[in-house]
Amino acid sequence: MLNVLVLHGPNLNLLGLREPGIYGATTLAEINQQLKEDGKTLQVEVTTLQSNHEGELVDAIHQAVDRYQGIVINAGAYTHTSVALRDAIAAVSIPTVEVHLSNIYRREPFRHHSYLAPVVVGQISGFGPESYRLGLKALVSHLQPKANNP
Repeated sequence: MLNVLVLHGPNLNLLGLREPGIYGATTLAEINQQLKEDGKTLQVEVTTLQSNHEGELVDAIHQAVDRYQGIVINAGAYTHTSVALRDAIAAVSIPTVEVHLSNIYRREPFRHHSYLAPVVVGQISGFGPESYRLGLKALVSHLQPKANNP
């Protein structure tokens, strides 16, 4: 069975309350529950972690080695500022999909740049909570040929 780590960055613990016009009314707990249910359907074990602290997210990526075959990450604002997260993803060589609830390219210009994009398998944005589900499905699709042909 594949193991996937889902990382949520800063302020995502406030989903459902935070700027619902941009981020919607779905809570992080609801997103995590849906991802775990999707994981069962996809025969993938999903583990989730949210942190407002960059170093904790970096540590989680480092600790993912030999535990997880893939990572889904919504780095929030760190997407646009964190070379440390970019370097951690590059260092561990674990296939990673970047997701965003909003379409970052339709927002403020500073959100148009992702430090993560060059080191991830792909990026999904603009579909609200569905972005996470699409990201998980895309990651599993990317990983399964490797799982079936070790």
